[in-house]
Amino acid sequence: MKDKTPNPGAAPRENKMGVMPEGRLLAGMAVPMMISMLVQALYNVVDSVFVAQISQDALNAVSLAFPLQNLMIAIGGGTALGMNALLSRSLGEKRQDMADRAANVGIFLSLASYAVFALTGLLLARPFFLAQTDITTIVDYGTDYARICMGLSVGIFCQFCFERMLQATGRTTLSMCTQLIGALINIVLDPILIFGLLGFPRMEVAGAAAATVTGQIVAAVVAVVMNIKCNPDVHIRPRFIRFDRRVSAEIYRVGLPTIVMQSIGSVMTFGMNKILIAFTDTATAVFGAYFKLQSFIFMPVFGLNNGMVPIISYNYGAARMDRVKKTVKLTMFTAVSIMVIGFLLFQLIPDQLLGFFNAGEEMRSIGRVALRIISLSFLLAGFNIIAGSVCQAIGNPMYSLIVSVCRQLVVLLPAAWLLSRTGRLELVWWSFPVAEVVALILSIMFLRRTMRSAEARMRDSGNP
Repeated sequence: MKDKTPNPGAAPRENKMGVMPEGRLLAGMAVPMMISMLVQALYNVVDSVFVAQISQDALNAVSLAFPLQNLMIAIGGGTALGMNALLSRSLGEKRQDMADRAANVGIFLSLASYAVFALTGLLLARPFFLAQTDITTIVDYGTDYARICMGLSVGIFCQFCFERMLQATGRTTLSMCTQLIGALINIVLDPILIFGLLGFPRMEVAGAAAATVTGQIVAAVVAVVMNIKCNPDVHIRPRFIRFDRRVSAEIYRVGLPTIVMQSIGSVMTFGMNKILIAFTDTATAVFGAYFKLQSFIFMPVFGLNNGMVPIISYNYGAARMDRVKKTVKLTMFTAVSIMVIGFLLFQLIPDQLLGFFNAGEEMRSIGRVALRIISLSFLLAGFNIIAGSVCQAIGNPMYSLIVSVCRQLVVLLPAAWLLSRTGRLELVWWSFPVAEVVALILSIMFLRRTMRSAEARMRDSGNP
């Protein structure tokens, strides 16, 4: 029988990312990811609704655990994004050996990250909650939740890693399937494990954590199987799953800015809550509701963004600058269109949107002003998000990091604090559009510089 095992050193056949028309390619890559992102956004809202039915303390416990979960997402997602970019670029350059090394080293880094978080969760979860509150119920709920989510976080780290391998080689439909499976399992198990339905014991907040990690682990297993069975462009070799300093440095050269940017978001949220709570608890509730609502607008853009990255990385590696430029333009147009729709929804029906959170009259009064002012930033955010990822994907990841730091820490928080000194809550919301204008100026400057540098490198190397 003829051996069908792929030769790791063999040159791969031409990937569809180098030959398919850009519009059809972007749609095929991005639409499945946009759908899966919307499902993730829906899950976040549903999960909060179920936990809130237990008690206010239960909801607070899960909310206080957010920085830990966000940090896992930041490191897992950033590591996988760096691996994705290196893998795609290596395939475009016809360097199969480097593509395989990127995949296998990426697996090692994901498993190492899991080990660190598992140990941290088991040892430091309770001290983490005690540092925030002395309410015993919240501390107990939060400790149980964090220990399960972090101790069994192997699922989320492996899910990120193996899904990005599918995305990097253009198999976004398969990646979407793994994400949908994980999210749906999570949503179905939430009420069963939280409230003890169908003969299961009532686990309350621990049940929410168990549902979360179960969905993540199942999705990770499915993603592993799909890579082995359906992804001939990447060769996973257990003996090569080890640390490599050079490959790891290249992965984190792209991934580290994403890790830092995600972490910065937690700092910004904490700071804004401190500023808003000085006015009224309702203002903080409005800010929380805004974040839930805006995820339905931003998540599709992030999915579109994730679909774009491997396309431009591949074609940049293949020295096809014309395809890079056309893909960037198509993605920009689509992202801005999505954000315009979100802007119109927030402007026209803010009361209906706040109604999902059982908002009272005070929350509606504060919220409709907040949503209409903050959503002005949507008109610029689509361009800024895509511009940052273009810089990351083709070799200037520090640019997107600078934009993110300036937007959230250098401009937004100081502006919000200064505006809060006026004693007028409605002025605080203007810090969001102001920060986005600054981000737009930086994004335009950095994107132009990145594209010019890329073209110059191709000319210097003798490519058109």
